Amino acid sequence: MFRTDRDEQKNAMKRCVWPGADPLYIAYHDTEWGVPVHDEQRQFEFLMLEGAQAGLSWITILRKRDNYRAAFDQFDAEKIARYSAKKIERLLQDPGIVRNRLKVAAAVTNAQAFLKVREEFGSFNDYLWQFAGGAPIQNHWKTHKQIPASTPESDAMSKDLKKRGFKFVGSTICYAHMQACGMVNDHTVDCFRYRELS
Repeated sequence: MFRTDRDEQKNAMKRCVWPGADPLYIAYHDTEWGVPVHDEQRQFEFLMLEGAQAGLSWITILRKRDNYRAAFDQFDAEKIARYSAKKIERLLQDPGIVRNRLKVAAAVTNAQAFLKVREEFGSFNDYLWQFAGGAPIQNHWKTHKQIPASTPESDAMSKDLKKRGFKFVGSTICYAHMQACGMVNDHTVDCFRYRELS
């Protein structure tokens, strides 16, 4: 495969330190992380994957994302909400996902809670974005070490999601969700994506 000038240029660009040299992580950083998401199903997908990630590294989940999409009906909440005990047992035999009973069961609980929120607010997306004030929060971090693990906004989101029956939605998970879905711009100021998403 031939490398283009554009590829060379992109590789020479300064980016956040966390993707390291992993091509999958770099592609995720350069094209997805921090881009505002307003699609209901994508919001639900990210929330499910963030929950699956609890106690693990995000790259582990990123490598399994296609398997998750296949195993969980492309994150169709209406289908997942109706999963039976038998379906959960089948998922627990699937080596392509994290086979943790609590996390798999939480996917079903969260799908049911997602549908209730959508019914109450008319949109799960609108419900979630209220925690960021309806628009991306623009941070100005100079180094990766300055970026917090949680914020008052993620605390509020976590508290409200838990109240509505969601599982695996601690404040750190909620903040990771806000970062991934562009509710906050947490690219460091020297990263080429910071300006693009400002």
